[in-house]
This record gives sequence, structure tokens and C-alpha cells, in this order.
Amino acid sequence: MRAVIALPFAWLILFFLLPFALVLAIALGTNAPDSAPPVELGWSLANFRLLFTDDLYLAAWLSSLRIAATSTLATLLLGYPMAYAIARARFKLRPLLLMLVVLPFWTSFLIRIYAWMGLLAENGILNQFLRWSGLVSHPGTILGTEWAVHLGIVYAYLPFMVLPLYATLEKLDWTLIEAAADLGAKPIATFFTITLPLSLAGIVAGCLMVFIPTVGEFVIPDLLGGTDTLMIGKVLWDEFFTNADWPLASAVAICLLVLLVGPIVLFQRQQAKSLEQP
Repeated sequence: MRAVIALPFAWLILFFLLPFALVLAIALGTNAPDSAPPVELGWSLANFRLLFTDDLYLAAWLSSLRIAATSTLATLLLGYPMAYAIARARFKLRPLLLMLVVLPFWTSFLIRIYAWMGLLAENGILNQFLRWSGLVSHPGTILGTEWAVHLGIVYAYLPFMVLPLYATLEKLDWTLIEAAADLGAKPIATFFTITLPLSLAGIVAGCLMVFIPTVGEFVIPDLLGGTDTLMIGKVLWDEFFTNADWPLASAVAICLLVLLVGPIVLFQRQQAKSLEQP
């Protein structure tokens, strides 16, 4: 029994705590570009202070949080009706609809983003269609703008919103909705008083599954965004690979981890307290 319990802890120590300690040790060091590796270990907090005092990093943090929040909201507005429709569909039809939701995962993530580059480019399929149809004679390009980043994020992470919402809505007691209708409640009132509160756990889970990876997203901003689209994942990449500043890049990674793990821990504690209540 002890061996069975020890295996998960050994896994966490080996693949989480040790790498985290290594990254933290690098973050507390100083950059030494002429040495190999380019890090001088120490106990300096200069890298962490720089992240919250330099205008570039502050702008990157705020921009990442804003883009992640708006994209998560857009994903929720699109994913909730989809999950609701799947949950209310015939039982035999649900597996097919769920397969269509996860179908994009059968293709490489990078290939799908490159496909969006072809769609949104100035001479892409979208602009060619607009010119051919005569709707717009000189359409602009969405590629290289923040709109393209939002579009790519919503497309890529929409299944992560739909699946937990469906898992919650599928377990809903639909007789409550029928009872509300029998009592004269309108569909909108029924939704906001019964369906929405009972699906709150799925909403929170879906939002976390979209928001957390979106904050540190690098591929979509790099390929679909322009130079004005600033996100912390791109800053981390530049510091590590372009500037070869390992301590500063490690400090960015540590702060990003703390920023994302904090809400998860709070949510789990709140869920545990709600389960303890009678």
C-alpha cells in the first residue's frame, strides 16, 4: 500500500518539483553570456523585480491577461450553446456530435494554425472570396492583427470549453426545466434561474481550461499576430532563445506558473468546501 501511495509522489518529485527547483535556481542567478551554461548561480531577485518594474514586461502581462480573458469569454459564448445543443440532442446522435467537436485534434495543432494563415492572409481564401463576390473590392488583411490572435485562440481552444460544459449539462435534471415551464416560467427566466446556476461548475472548469494555456500561448500570437501583439509567452521565447538570458526567462516562467496555479488551487478549495456543506 505504501508503494502504491509513494508512486504518485515520486512522479511529482521527479517531473515537477525537481524541474521547478532547477528553473527557480536559474531565475535567482545572473546572466553570464560568456560562460557555458550562460548562468551564474546566486540569490539575486533582480530578475523578478525587473518583471514588475519594466514597462515592456508589465505591458506583456496585461496584454496576455486581456487577450486570454476576452478569448475565454468568446469561447464561452460560442461553446455554451454548442454544449447545450449536444446535451439536448437524441442519445444516439450525441457521440457523432462529440466526435465533430474533437475532430480538429486529429490534425496537428501547428498545421491548423498555418491553415488559418492561408485563410486570413491578404491574398488568402477569405479575401479572394470577398473580391470575387463583389462584397468588398479592397479588403484589408486580418492576419497580423490582434483579431487574428483572438480568432485562432477561440478556434483552437473551443473543444476545451465544450467538453466540460457538456459533461455538466448532460447530467442536468431536465425535469426541473419542465416543472418550471409548467409553472409558467419563460424560457429565458428558466435558463438564468435553473440551467445556468446548475452548470456553473462546467463553466468554471471550461474557463480555466481555456484561460490557463491561453495566457502563456506562443504559437498563435507568433504566427497570426503582428508586432503590436504582445504576450508573455512570446517574451519568454525571445528572452531564452534570442537574447540567451536564461535567468530572466526562468523568472518569467516562474511568475507565469504562480499566476496560473493560484486560481486552480483556490477553485479546488472552494469546490471542496461546497462538497462539505450539507
